Amino acid sequence: MKILAMADVIRLKQIEHVKNEKNILQEIDHPFIVNMRWNSKDDCCLYMLFEFVSGGELFSYLRNAGRFDSATANFYACEIVLALEYLHSLSIVYRDLKPENLLLDREGHMKITDFGFAKKLKDRTWTLCGTPEYLAPEIIQSKGHNKAVDWWALGVLIYEMIVGYPPFYDDNPFGIYEKILSGKIEWSRHVDPIAKDLVKKLLVLDRTKRLGNMKNGAEDVKRHRWFKHLDWNVVIRKQLKPPIVPTYVFSSKEDDTSNFDDYPETDWKSVRSLDKIEMQLFEDF
Repeated sequence: MKILAMADVIRLKQIEHVKNEKNILQEIDHPFIVNMRWNSKDDCCLYMLFEFVSGGELFSYLRNAGRFDSATANFYACEIVLALEYLHSLSIVYRDLKPENLLLDREGHMKITDFGFAKKLKDRTWTLCGTPEYLAPEIIQSKGHNKAVDWWALGVLIYEMIVGYPPFYDDNPFGIYEKILSGKIEWSRHVDPIAKDLVKKLLVLDRTKRLGNMKNGAEDVKRHRWFKHLDWNVVIRKQLKPPIVPTYVFSSKEDDTSNFDDYPETDWKSVRSLDKIEMQLFEDF
């Protein structure tokens, strides 16, 4: 359950942002996305109820392993490709692909979460948003961006999975941006050359030549040699065997939260109620 105090949403000027997130979540339903099942509001809070995904963050598994072998990275990448293809077919750009936003379900399949930056696109958008290491060059340059930014982020993610750290890294964001705009990538010797070829085709500075953003769209990515062993119908039915199966402290996987860290809860019960004029701002939530 995601609970947002409406007074905070108003104070932080996030009203349209939150409505936009809810509208996108209402529209989507996909095997590789954390789907919203219900939403509501009262006089103080907004509520969004999601399916429970019990396996934890991909980020934790990647940090524990150091890096993934090519087959493991391939498994997660192919499920993400299908999720991105689905979102783009609905003119939705996701804009926040990173290991922290990728969860494993109880069997070990991929689930994308956090649609706070997602946007329904007609043409291009100019908002600077995302995580520095994963930002596409056109976002940094404020040139206007479209769904091509998700394919760039997929290239960064595949690199991080097989190498163990992102391709563009620095102690401060401006250093990261400089490296992204230079387009120079360092490769370690152990990297699978076919995976490397895909990453290079995704991390193309000119978005019009970036794999996934040309006239065949996601089909070009799916046809790449790194995925040639796959039957995509098997992938969408979740019939591939996951390389990592989450372990559980308790016998019931349904409600076991042991794969997530404990975070302090804010005291949402003490938040103030809104007056009539403020409530009108959330009429269409």
